[in-house]
Amino acid sequence: MAVPEKDRQPGNEIADPDKEVGELVERLATPGDLEPAERRRLLGRLAQALSAGAKRARRTGAGRGRWLADVFLNIAPRIPIRDLHTLSEHHHGLTGEELADDLVRTAQKATMTVGAIGGALAAAEFAAPPLLLSAPAQLVAETIVVAAIEVKLLAELHEVYGVSVQGSGAQRAVAFTAAWAKQRGIDPLAPASVTLALGVATKTALRNRLMRTLGRHLTTLGPFLTGAVAGGTLNRMATKRLGAAIRNDLRIKQPERYDPPRAEVESRRPDELNP
Repeated sequence: MAVPEKDRQPGNEIADPDKEVGELVERLATPGDLEPAERRRLLGRLAQALSAGAKRARRTGAGRGRWLADVFLNIAPRIPIRDLHTLSEHHHGLTGEELADDLVRTAQKATMTVGAIGGALAAAEFAAPPLLLSAPAQLVAETIVVAAIEVKLLAELHEVYGVSVQGSGAQRAVAFTAAWAKQRGIDPLAPASVTLALGVATKTALRNRLMRTLGRHLTTLGPFLTGAVAGGTLNRMATKRLGAAIRNDLRIKQPERYDPPRAEVESRRPDELNP
C-alpha cells in the first residue's frame, strides 16, 4: 500500500506499514549516535506504521501477541549483525571478554536510550489526555526496537565466543530470534537448531517474551519524566541480565573456541604464544 502524497509532506511523514517497518527498525538498531530529535522522529514513524498494521490485524481477528511475533519475525532478517573482524574493528581492536563487555555496555546504552525517549513521549501524552490513545502504538514500537537490539547483541556474542550458526541469513536471524525468546545461546552441535527454530513451542516463547517486554514498557505511562527514568532503567537492567545469561551459556557450549582477553594474551611470553 503506497503512502498518500499528503502524508509525505515534511512534518507529516507516515511510514508505509508494508515496506518501512524493517527499514526503521534497522536504522534504530544500528550502532551509532543518532541525534535525539532524529531518534524520536524515527520512533514516532515506526509507531504510526505499527499502528496501521495492528488495525489490519484486528480486522482479521489476530491477537496482539501473535501479530507482534509475526511482525518481529518479518523484520528479524534486517537486523544488522557484524562478523568478528568487523566487531573488533568497531570496538578499537578489542577481543574476547573485553569485546563482549563492550558489546553489552553498548547494547545497554542503546536500550536505555530507547526506553528514555519512549518514556518521555509517553509522559507528554499522559499530560495531554486526547493523545493518550496513541501511547500503545508507541510502546509497541519501543518493544520491537529493544527486542531487535537485544537479538543483535545475542547474535554478535555468538561471534565473539566462536559459536558458529550455519544457514542462510534469514535462517540465522530466525535462530537468533528463537534463542532470544528463550534467553539462551544456540547449541552448535544440535543439527536442528536452525531448521526447527520456528516450531510451535518457539513461536509461543517468542510471543510470550515480546508480551513480557511490552508489559515492562507500560511503566513509561507515567506523568512528567517518571516514565522516561523507569523505561530507561528497566531496559538497561534487562539487557544486562540477557548479556550475562548468554555469555555464561556460550562459555559452556563451546569453551575450546574461547578467545582470551587481549590483556591476557599480551601478558604471555613470546614463547608461550608461539610454541
